[in-house]
This record gives sequence, C-alpha cells and structure tokens, in this order.
Amino acid sequence: MSTATPPPALTRLSPEDAAWRDHVREFALREIAPLSDAMDRDAALDPGLRAKLFEAGLMAVEAPARYGGRGGSLFQVVLTIEEVARVDPGVAVGVDVHNALIVATLLRIGTGDQKRKYLPLLTSRHVGAFSLSEEHAGSDAFNVSTTATAKDGGYVLNGRKRWTSNAAQADLFLVFARVEEHGVSAFLVERTAEGLSIDPRTEQMGVRAASTADVILDDVVVRRQQCLGGLGGGEGVAIAALDIGRIGIAAQMVGLAQGALDLALGYSREREQFGQRIGSYQGVQFTLAEIATEVAAARALLYDVTRTVEAGATVSERLRLSAMAKYFASQVAQKAASGAVEVLGGNGYTREYPAERFFRDAKAGTIYEGTSNILLRGIAGSLHKGGS
Repeated sequence: MSTATPPPALTRLSPEDAAWRDHVREFALREIAPLSDAMDRDAALDPGLRAKLFEAGLMAVEAPARYGGRGGSLFQVVLTIEEVARVDPGVAVGVDVHNALIVATLLRIGTGDQKRKYLPLLTSRHVGAFSLSEEHAGSDAFNVSTTATAKDGGYVLNGRKRWTSNAAQADLFLVFARVEEHGVSAFLVERTAEGLSIDPRTEQMGVRAASTADVILDDVVVRRQQCLGGLGGGEGVAIAALDIGRIGIAAQMVGLAQGALDLALGYSREREQFGQRIGSYQGVQFTLAEIATEVAAARALLYDVTRTVEAGATVSERLRLSAMAKYFASQVAQKAASGAVEVLGGNGYTREYPAERFFRDAKAGTIYEGTSNILLRGIAGSLHKGGS
C-alpha cells in the first residue's frame, strides 16, 4: 500500500490565494453589487468604479511589484475574474480583458522597454483593450483588412476594428493589422494617438457594463517600437493572448454560474408556496443539485487548466485545454442562469431580480473569444492530432 501523500484537491486554495479571493469577494459585494442594476440599465460602467478597481488591486493582479503590480499569479487572475463575475459579469469582462489579454500578453511577449513604459500605467490608471475582430474577421480572426504601411521608420494604421471590449474606457489598444510582405502584426496604440477614434458603443443583449465599440484608425502613426512580438508575429501574439483570454472567459462563466446558483438557492429558502418553502420540493431540489454539481465540475476543470498552463503547458496543450474550459463553463453558465430564472418563476423573468441579467449575460460566453463551434472544432482537431 502506498504511503505517499496525495496532492491537494484542485479547488483547495492556499492561504494566500484564499485571502485574495476573500478580498475580491468582499470588494465585489461592497462596491459592485449596489451598482449592477444601474450599470446594466445605463449600459455603462459606473464612473467611480474604475478608480476603485485600481485601488483594490484588481487591475494589477499578475504584474510584478517593480511595475506597480501585486506580483500575483495567473491563478489569482482567474480567482479575481470569477469573484467579480459572481456579482456582475459585465464588470468582469473589463477586468478580464485588462488582466488576461493586455497585461498578461505584455508580461509574456513584450520587450523590456515596452514593459517599462506601459505596465506602470496599466497597473495604476490606464485600461487596456484588445482590437482583433473586424466586420469580416470574427471566427476567421486573422482575415484582417486593417493595414499598417511602413513610413518614416514607423507605420501608418488604417482600418476599423469591431466589437472591442473596454473601448470606451481604454487608454491602450492592442491592435492587429496587416503589414505588406510580413503578414499580421500587433501594435500597441495609445488612446491619444491622432487619428484614433471610438464609435458610439454597440448596443448588446448582456454584459452591458462592458463598453463594446468600434475602434477607427485613420492614418494613425505608430513607431517601430510599438510593434509587439515582431513584424509578422501578430498571429502568435493573438493565439497566446486568446489562450489566456479563454481561461478568463471560463472564469467569468464559472463565476456567473455560481452567482446564479447563489441567487436561486437563497430564493428557494425564502419563497413559500402552498404553505412551505419551495426549496422543500423535489423539483426545485433536483434543479439546484444538478446546477451545483455542474458548477463544481466546471470550476475543477478551470482550476486544473490554469495550473497546467502555469506549470508550462505546450502551445497545443494550451489551445486545447483553454478551449475545453471555456466551452464547458459557458454551457454550465447558460444552464445555471436558465435554472435560476425557473426557480424564481415570474420574479426571475423581471428586472427586479438579477436572474434575468445573468440569463442575458451567460449567452456572451458562447460567442466571444471563440464561439462554441469554433472551440469544438479546435478541440476535435487536437484530438485527431494525438492530444489527450
């Protein structure tokens, strides 16, 4: 019989991780929850919340202390997104894009000069946005028509980027454009650049606290030093970013599912029909039990994928595992949100309770940063190539 000590459970947190999770949870309940209804109604982030997110460290989770960050881990980024989404998935989108797509990409791919210039701003007051998608470059992400033309030792960018999350608040954009004879390249473009403008926000069904809008580039001049990952390296930059980004979306969906479960469970303990609480009826109990089981499974997969990536997964492993985590979590989130609406009945169908907001927000998880069909295609392709 083996006497070796088994590894800890995937969902058992270290004291440091547990303390950070509790900090984010308390912040979300105190500072975000009271604003969620108004932000959803107004389709805008509360003006005072941005500064509070920075002050609480939620926008500088993984950046090292020398750049003004917390020096935390990718796992703590996941915990942050999950706990914010448990209260407001729309706010979690902004936190996710900033941490998982912009800060994480700069940390992993940026040059020393790029890190020294941008990370202190991104950890203190500047918000980042990711501009890859275009009208005809959605699922076919690298079919970009935005151009970067060489001129005077730099480049001139022209094009329109669509569905850019954080666009209204962003100070720094990671823009993907095609350079002649080199291919798709990534550029760090500042909000103050002449010729950069933001269209009015795109009206959307859910995650309405997130500012999604088109970014217009009209003869925007960038220096060669603003190219991230080298000329022609844009596809590699985007894939590396989206691998982490999909883990962030999975965290959003796990948090949303947990928030919906919390709501439904709390309601079932209070609501009475036919002289007893509805939580005593088997139909409600089984609905909650199924949701709780699937949320636990989605969280376990999310945490396992995150720890595997932190341990140094290969590119193919990251692609497959991040796709699995996002796909499964988005399915669970939809089921949890729908179940919450049903448990609340008529109340769940009104804006008096957040169940209908969770229901609308959940759909985004199956669409952005890779639709469910695109993810399944990638997972299947990986399996046929010998993945496991």
